[in-house]
Amino acid sequence: MSAGAPPAPSRTLSEHESKQRIRAAGIATAPEMLAADVAGAIAASREIGFPVVVKLCGDGIAHKTERGLVRLGLADEAAVHRAATDLLAAARPADGPVGLLVARMIRGNRELIAGCLDDPTFGRCVMLGIGGVFAEALADVAFRLVPLSARDAHEMIDDLRTQAILGPFRGEPAIDRDAVATTLLALSRLAETSPEIVSVDLNPLVISDGRPLAVDALVEVRGR
Repeated sequence: MSAGAPPAPSRTLSEHESKQRIRAAGIATAPEMLAADVAGAIAASREIGFPVVVKLCGDGIAHKTERGLVRLGLADEAAVHRAATDLLAAARPADGPVGLLVARMIRGNRELIAGCLDDPTFGRCVMLGIGGVFAEALADVAFRLVPLSARDAHEMIDDLRTQAILGPFRGEPAIDRDAVATTLLALSRLAETSPEIVSVDLNPLVISDGRPLAVDALVEVRGR
């Protein structure tokens, strides 16, 4: 790119497509299915097993929570029917084609955030931080340049100041540091081998039985 040239255009993939990309890279997610309509969402919830989460999903929808496009802890088919109906009714013309993303409800008292990005000064890097209700208060994050080694990944975990959250917590086991490192190494490989990817945002990584699961993901790619 010549000096002063505008940056290449980019677009954000839907959550469903974003998760397909990260799963292929080896990042763990909750079981989920994409449904086209209310009946499909009910069928998907039966297959996945209750309780479930239902979200409105599409390439034009990046900030679902702010718009109220997420329904959590749906315990039966009637709840899924109501949620799916409401979500489809909330779609806007600017959202483009939409579907209903149905996923298993994952519960955990701790959340991490992770991702990769192109820093204008340093280049491609991977980020890990404390997420959830602690994120803004603590601003506890660590960065490393791509490519990461296994040692780099573990050092990122060690660099977090809030180590108490990583140990046994409220009756849950300590966070599986190897599993977190595996996620960070997968992000590094994505950044290294997929030049079309501008950024990946895993927020949150819910800690379930000590292991991180990406329950939301956004991948930004170059090109329209």
